[in-house]
Amino acid sequence: MKEQERTPPNFWNMLSNLALVRFLLLFASGWAGLQLLAYFETAVAVFTIAGLVAFLLNYPVRTLQRFLPRSLAVAFVVLLTILVFGGLTVTVGVTLLSQGQQLIDSMTEFLNALAPLSERIEAFLRARNLQVNLRVIEEQLRNQALAGVVSSIAFLQVFLTNLLNLILIMVVASFMLLDGERLWVLVLKFIPRHLHRRLSLTIERNFLGFFQAQILLMLFLTTASFLIFLLLDVKFPLILAFIIGLFDLVPGIGATLGISLVCFIVLSQNVWLSLKVLAACIVLQQIQDNFIHPRLMQNSLNLNPVVVFFALLVGARAAGLLGIFLAIPLAGVIVSWFDIEEMQAEG
Repeated sequence: MKEQERTPPNFWNMLSNLALVRFLLLFASGWAGLQLLAYFETAVAVFTIAGLVAFLLNYPVRTLQRFLPRSLAVAFVVLLTILVFGGLTVTVGVTLLSQGQQLIDSMTEFLNALAPLSERIEAFLRARNLQVNLRVIEEQLRNQALAGVVSSIAFLQVFLTNLLNLILIMVVASFMLLDGERLWVLVLKFIPRHLHRRLSLTIERNFLGFFQAQILLMLFLTTASFLIFLLLDVKFPLILAFIIGLFDLVPGIGATLGISLVCFIVLSQNVWLSLKVLAACIVLQQIQDNFIHPRLMQNSLNLNPVVVFFALLVGARAAGLLGIFLAIPLAGVIVSWFDIEEMQAEG
C-alpha cells in the first residue's frame, strides 16, 4: 500500500494559546508604546534631537581631544555651534522669513488671477457640451500649493523662534557629550556582552551615516539650487532653495516633491522660466542621486526602496515629523541587526 500523504497542518491548529497570548502582548506593548510616545511627545522630541546633535558633534569633539581635555573640547564645539547657528539665524533666517512672506503674497495674487482663466476654459468646454467643473480643481490646487509653501515657512519660523527648546536641546546635548558614554554603557548592559561592539557599530553606521549623508545632500541641493536661481534671475531664490532643501531631508520622494512645488511657484513668474528651473533642478537631482548619494550612503544604509517607503509611512503615523526622520535609520538598524537580505537593496 502506498503511504498516505500527510496534509499540511492548518494554521489555526498550529496556533496555540501560548503563541496567541504572545502575539496579543506584543500588540498591546506596541500600542502602549505609541500612546506613551504621544503623551511625552515634546520631551521625547527634545531628547531625541539632542541625542542626534550630540551624536554628530562627537566627531569634532574627538578630533579636538587630541589637543585639549574633553570638557574644553565640548565647550569649544558647542559654543562654536551656537555662534554659527545664531549668525545664520540673524542673517539668513531673517531674509528667509522676509522672502517667505513676499512669496505667499505673490502666490495668492497668482492663484486669484487664475479664476477668470478657469471660467473662460469652463465656458469654452460647455459650449462644446463638455460639462467640466474646474472650480473644484482650482480650489484644490490653491489649497495644496499654499499649504506647501505656508507649512515650509511655518516650520522655519517655529524652528527659528522657539528659542527655549533650542537652548534646552543644546544644554542636553552638551551633557550627553560630557557624560553620555556612561548612559550608553548602561543601555548595553541589557544585551549580551559579545554583542556590544556589533550593536554600537550597527547604530553608528546607520544613524550617523544616514544623518550625515542627508545633511550633506540637503546642503548640496540647496546651495546648487540657490546658485541656479540667481543665474536664472528667479525671484525669492533663497526661500525657494530652502523649500527644495527642506523637502530633500525626506528620503526617497522628498526632492521630487520640493522641485515640483518650486516649479509651480516659479510658474507664477514666467512659464519659460519655470521650464528652465525644472530642467536645471532635474539635472541637479540626477547628479545627487547617481553620483553623490551612492558615495555618501555606500557604508551606511542598505535598504530596499519598498522598505524605505513603508518605514516613512509608519514613522509619520507613529511620531509625525520626528518619526519621518527616525524611521529610515531605525529600519536600517533592524535590517542590519537581523541580516534580512530580502529587505536590503540589490547590489
